[in-house]
Amino acid sequence: CSAIDACETSNGGCSAKAECRRTTPGNRVCICNTGYTGDGIVCIEINPCLENNGGCDRNAECTQTGPNQAVCNCLKGYSGDGKRCTYISLCSQNNGGCSEFAICNDTELAERTCTCKPNYIGDGFKCRGNVFQELLRDSNTSRFYFHLEALSIRDIAGPGPFTLFVPRTDVLNNDPRVKDWTAKGVMAQVLRYHMVGCANLLYNDLKMITNITSLHGDPIHISYSQNSLVLNNKSEIILSDAVGTNGVIHVINQILVP
Repeated sequence: CSAIDACETSNGGCSAKAECRRTTPGNRVCICNTGYTGDGIVCIEINPCLENNGGCDRNAECTQTGPNQAVCNCLKGYSGDGKRCTYISLCSQNNGGCSEFAICNDTELAERTCTCKPNYIGDGFKCRGNVFQELLRDSNTSRFYFHLEALSIRDIAGPGPFTLFVPRTDVLNNDPRVKDWTAKGVMAQVLRYHMVGCANLLYNDLKMITNITSLHGDPIHISYSQNSLVLNNKSEIILSDAVGTNGVIHVINQILVP
């Protein structure tokens, strides 16, 4: 007589995910494979994520990849290996993408808010100061700023409001009259002729006006035709409505002469 191998056919009636082991002749035990649980007849894949989040950080997602196998991935707004996740402060790098003149505040779910600092206006991503400060920040108007600084003209640093008509930097650099005016001591008068006090006049406001008085005291004539605003019949506004906390800047293509 020979011993009957209970595991010989159909894996001894054990689960396909189990090992059939002979014990005594005609008997066997069924043991679930690694990564499975059950009585051997029925074996179910173990999902490690169901207990203690699979050993992942509480700010991580546990994803089953196989029998009793899983990977941990930090949630949005967190960084790490999944076993340990730390909060990412968006504001800690490059001010969170906010303006340099804004305050960045971290909020939940990897979001942040940008708020302009006191004495600045804007949406937080772009914040503007007073018109005197804004002149320096734009290459089109920075030369005008340097002329004001050289002559210690600080009128437009006050509360305002002011409307400025600023000759573009290349115009100021290339006009030979500028050197003559400076030598004769009249450059300050020329500069003040480009400033209007007690008025915050946007492009659309200027369309409705024919004359305004400059800080120099002389009037500036305004005309609107063929979709262009022209000052004193020759200087055209080419960039407009750069709004600051105390006024607005318009860029013109020729110097105004009082």
